[in-house]
Amino acid sequence: MTDMLHRGQSWLAEKLTKHASRDVVYQRDDVSVDLPATIGKSEYEQDDGDGVITRAQVRDFLINTKDLLQSAIGTWPRRGDRILETDGDTTFVYELMSIGNEPPWRYSDPFRVKLRIHTKLVDTIT
Repeated sequence: MTDMLHRGQSWLAEKLTKHASRDVVYQRDDVSVDLPATIGKSEYEQDDGDGVITRAQVRDFLINTKDLLQSAIGTWPRRGDRILETDGDTTFVYELMSIGNEPPWRYSDPFRVKLRIHTKLVDTIT
């Protein structure tokens, strides 16, 4: 049963990549790779310790795990990495960020087919 669910999740991830993704540039230091990514969002709340709760939303990029690991990047996402998304004449630069005490990414599914990478907008280039 688990194998059938894994195959189904892989099939669904392939269709999502093929029909609902756009190419982005994933950067780490001097290394850049083009990868297909599906755009998403995560919402979170953070308590500042004084009882003030901040609600925020981050832009997520869903990238196939194997695409990132088999690319020139070759390792898991890490804080400080950047994702460049171009829309027309504008390039939006996002930096990986942690949500609260969480890492800057998590698996998007139980079979680890896709990574959900959390980012914040740090620059816009026109």
